Amino acid sequence: MPAKTRRKVEFGDFQTPDALARRVCALLRRLGVSPECIVEPTCGEGSFLRASVAAFPQCPLRLGFEINPNYAQAARSVEQAEVHCEDFFRKDWLGLLNGLRAPILVVGNPPWVTNSAVGALGGANLPAKSNIHRLSGLDAITGKSNFDISEWMLLHLLECLSGRKAVLAMLCKTVVARKALRHAWSWNSQIAMSAVYSIDATKHFGASVDACLLVCILEPGAASQECAVYSDLDASSHDSTFAFRNGRLVADMDCFEAYGRLSGASPLKWRSGVKHDCSRVMELRSRGYQDFENGLGEVVRLESTYLYPMLKSSELMKPHPTPSRYMLVTQRAVGEETSPIEHDAPRTWDYLQSHADHLDGRAGAIYRNQPRFSVFGVGAYSFAPWKVATSGFYKRLDFRCVGPVEDKPVVLDDTCYFLPCRTEHDAGLLAELLNSEAAGSFFRSFIFWDAKRPITAQLLACLDLGILAEEAGAQLPAWSDAGGQQLPLKLD
Repeated sequence: MPAKTRRKVEFGDFQTPDALARRVCALLRRLGVSPECIVEPTCGEGSFLRASVAAFPQCPLRLGFEINPNYAQAARSVEQAEVHCEDFFRKDWLGLLNGLRAPILVVGNPPWVTNSAVGALGGANLPAKSNIHRLSGLDAITGKSNFDISEWMLLHLLECLSGRKAVLAMLCKTVVARKALRHAWSWNSQIAMSAVYSIDATKHFGASVDACLLVCILEPGAASQECAVYSDLDASSHDSTFAFRNGRLVADMDCFEAYGRLSGASPLKWRSGVKHDCSRVMELRSRGYQDFENGLGEVVRLESTYLYPMLKSSELMKPHPTPSRYMLVTQRAVGEETSPIEHDAPRTWDYLQSHADHLDGRAGAIYRNQPRFSVFGVGAYSFAPWKVATSGFYKRLDFRCVGPVEDKPVVLDDTCYFLPCRTEHDAGLLAELLNSEAAGSFFRSFIFWDAKRPITAQLLACLDLGILAEEAGAQLPAWSDAGGQQLPLKLD
């Protein structure tokens, strides 16, 4: 990667067009914003500082901060602005903002890049290491702790502004705006009003992503937990509202008010499919008796012992899901020793050994200090004969019954979520309940369809299937413990 491009990626360098900055400032003025000081924390070449001169000519103080010395020098050409070449992550924002006269307007366009993307480049444009979402265990090391740099910045600025009379107005990804608000609301950041205004990121930045202007008006003692959603910067009325209720973001308030009664701790535990991070080796297509072709184009002869018919999201969501390949599942439980494969299936062991460079090279931290050739998301539930499953990626709610193929349970990949079932009857009952209008409306009240993975195990677990079944006049299957894991009935 060329040095210039590398630096652009590391710093999320998308300079705001002057015309867009002027529209943002004009909107803020229409909202009644009248600042005593204006701060642009990552000012780049100073587009918002320039726009603010026309929109707020009476403002006595404008401050810009920028890590790039060339950009900082360019921004110094803005009249009535004081620009400093400083690193956002080393700046004492609380001290600065507490020393400014209110009301304060903090406006800008923070970097559009994730911490993992910067880390992959060996970059240093990062905040001090912290788990901003307070995740633990596997969640903190399997990607769920990944976050946009702008999200960290927004949260930090909101925290520093809490208790002051101020306005935060930032261009960012729409998903970042929602995440920032969700966390700010959870610790009562004293926000009086929030709104997001959609912008055309492709037009303004050449970026294919849903983006917006996030506006938060803060006042001492305020406690609003709702956000209006506008179609664009010139819209006079909002199209929808999302909010924070019972510790979760609510996407559709009407659905939530009608079906929120179904919320509760699910008596059944949702599971994700098997995670292996090496599809070219671990996923194979049948080419005849004991002959299989992997993703490298190699035809190999393997025992069937550790091979299971599998479904990916794209296959699962078809009207009649049919496995087109097999997954090599090396364990029946996380952390189980894989050395017995050498005795039980010697050809399979030789195959794994011959592709050790691919498997040993998997980058995920979850594979460290684990038996060689390990997989994750595996347990007794993975081998349940029947499953009720859905995709986390598709933009619709559909729950499918998945039964055994060739007298073997079908396994799912890690883009899918499922409830394990012992019988076809149990799976059919659960699928009917989950595909009901009541369940669909309940889930839709929480789903943001523009998210990368709109459906998650956490979302699915919010539905109390016990209440749903009772209202439908049905009875859930009997449930018992199997190896410390909740499963429908007991699996042998």
